[in-house]
Amino acid sequence: MILINLLPHREMARLAARKSFNASLVGAVMGGALIAAAIYLWYQGAISDQQDRNAFLEREIKVLDTEIKEIATLQEEIAALKARQQAVEGLQADRNLPVHLLNEAVRQLPEGVYLKSIKQVNRNVVLAGVAQSNERVSTLLRNLSRNSDWVTKPELVEIVAGRMALSPREQRIVYNFVVRVQLQQASAAQPASTPRPAVRR
Repeated sequence: MILINLLPHREMARLAARKSFNASLVGAVMGGALIAAAIYLWYQGAISDQQDRNAFLEREIKVLDTEIKEIATLQEEIAALKARQQAVEGLQADRNLPVHLLNEAVRQLPEGVYLKSIKQVNRNVVLAGVAQSNERVSTLLRNLSRNSDWVTKPELVEIVAGRMALSPREQRIVYNFVVRVQLQQASAAQPASTPRPAVRR
């Protein structure tokens, strides 16, 4: 017996192929959408984690900025305390300078030289006195420049010849002088262990 298929098998095969292609296309689109959604969610999670880390770092940076400001304030306070301490130490060291000045005046005066006044303004000291000769004044300047630990830069301001009455009938020529020196700070002065004798004439 011969069977004859009168149905449109080609159309049916074409329709089946189209259905299969459409199903594959839908599956591919859904698979792509799922993959894209997974990638999107992964990126969103990574971005969220990074934002959390950034927020944490910003909080820590603010804490560190506060600590740095506190450290800077402490450093300023320490510097101010050190300056105050140095000022106090300088005052304590310099309070004996007048004593050292008088001691130096006694040590460095050669014979025949007498002081009439000592005037100090800050670290400048003016010595006014009377000498028997110009050489005595030169010796005083030499002593102050070479043998003194407490005064520096001796400078002769003026020297004027005058007369001194020893008695109603006797007068002597003397030399009135003014010498300027600078008083050293106690920290800069290095007193010798034993007093050096002044050069006398």
